[in-house]
Amino acid sequence: MSGEHDLNLLLAGMSPELDGETYVFATLPDRILPRGIQPLVVMQEAEGTTIIIPRDAAQKSGIAYQFPSRRITLNVHSALDAVGFLAVITTRLAAVGMGVNPVAGYFHDHLFIPADRADDAMQSLHSMIAEARAT
Repeated sequence: MSGEHDLNLLLAGMSPELDGETYVFATLPDRILPRGIQPLVVMQEAEGTTIIIPRDAAQKSGIAYQFPSRRITLNVHSALDAVGFLAVITTRLAAVGMGVNPVAGYFHDHLFIPADRADDAMQSLHSMIAEARAT
């Protein structure tokens, strides 16, 4: 099943959903995942293994972390080779001073945004939907 390529259809059709969990980014230089940790995302990099995990799990395991964030799932099946979808979204969020760490899954794109800016991000995304639907 392939996803949508049309940028306007992607923007008009997305249904952003804010996850209630606070996530953090951490690195495991020795690449050993502590027992009991179930990462949402694992990325192998030359310097170590990056994981995205719930903040509570990091704190309980004594894992140093960065970027307390909330996850927004865009809930539109974007094609993996869709052009410009995340660029338009991250540019809009950058315009309101918000850093974004996007992660693409097979079916959906996910945005990790600063935990204290979740409402601002959702408002911006809903404005983008309204604008796309008006065209």
